[in-house]
Amino acid sequence: MRKTLLCLGFGYTARALAPRLLAQGWRVIGTSRETVAADGVEMITWPGQDVPLDGVTHILNSIGPNAEGDPVLAALGDQITAATDLEWVGYLSTTAVYGHHDGAWVDEDTPVAPSSQRGYWRAKAEAQWQAIPELPLHIFRLAGIYGPGRGPFAKLMAGKARRIIKPGQVFSRIHVEDIAQVLAASIARPEPGGIYNVCDNDPAPPQDVLGYAAELLGLPVPAEVPFDEAGMTPMARSFYGENKRVRNRRIKAELGVELLYPTYREGLRAVLEAEDMESFVPPAEPPGV
Repeated sequence: MRKTLLCLGFGYTARALAPRLLAQGWRVIGTSRETVAADGVEMITWPGQDVPLDGVTHILNSIGPNAEGDPVLAALGDQITAATDLEWVGYLSTTAVYGHHDGAWVDEDTPVAPSSQRGYWRAKAEAQWQAIPELPLHIFRLAGIYGPGRGPFAKLMAGKARRIIKPGQVFSRIHVEDIAQVLAASIARPEPGGIYNVCDNDPAPPQDVLGYAAELLGLPVPAEVPFDEAGMTPMARSFYGENKRVRNRRIKAELGVELLYPTYREGLRAVLEAEDMESFVPPAEPPGV
C-alpha cells in the first residue's frame, strides 16, 4: 500500500514536512479552511468537504483545540477510531502543558500541570487522543516555532521590535525544519504512545534572541522595556506567565535526531539567509496613526 499522510490543518509545520515525504513517493493530503494550493499536495477545504480516511496510513493533526477539546475528534473521531490502515498518528501539542516551573528544567516525565488556558486546552486534547484504544498515537510538545517568515527580522526592520525584560525569564524555541525532521524520524521509527518534547538545546531570554537578530541585521539593539511597563496584550502577557527550560534528550536518544539548528543563533542565521530583507518595505501605518 502506498503511504498516505493526511495533514489535518495544512499549516506552517505541515508545509515543512510534506516535501520530505513527497520526495519519497508518498501521497499527501492537506486540509485548510480556505482554498489553497501546495505543490504535490491534494488539498481539501475543511470544514466543508468530506475528509477521506480510506487508505490513509498516517495522520498529522495540527488544528488547535478549544474549550470543548479537540475539534477534529468532535467531527471525525468516529472515523478515526474505525480506520483500519493507520500506522502512525501525530498530534502537535505544546510545552505549555507543563505550566510554570520558575525557570527549572522539565522533560517528558514531568507531570502535566498547565497554568494557562492554552495549556489546559492542549492537555485536555492530548487526553482525548490518548483515550482512543489501539491508536498508534505520538504526541509532540512543541516549543515556540520560528523559521522563514516567522522570525524577528521584519519587526526589527520596521522599527517595531521591543526587548521586553522580565528578570529570569527564558523561553524554549524550535526551527520549523527541525520539527519536520523530528516528525519524519518518528514516522520512520514509530513508537505508539510516545511523547516527545521538540525544542532546541538553548532556552534563552527573549531579549537575547532579539538582540542577536538586530546584530545580524547590523541594526542598533532595541532599547530595554521593563515587563510591567510593556503594555502587552493579555495573550502576550500570558506567555511570560510560564517560565521553564525544556529538555529534548528523547528526540535524540530515541529518534536519532541531530538538530539542524541546535540554538537560536544557527537558526536565525538560516532564517536571514532565506529571507530577502534587502527588498523589505515596512507596512504602511493605518490611517490616523
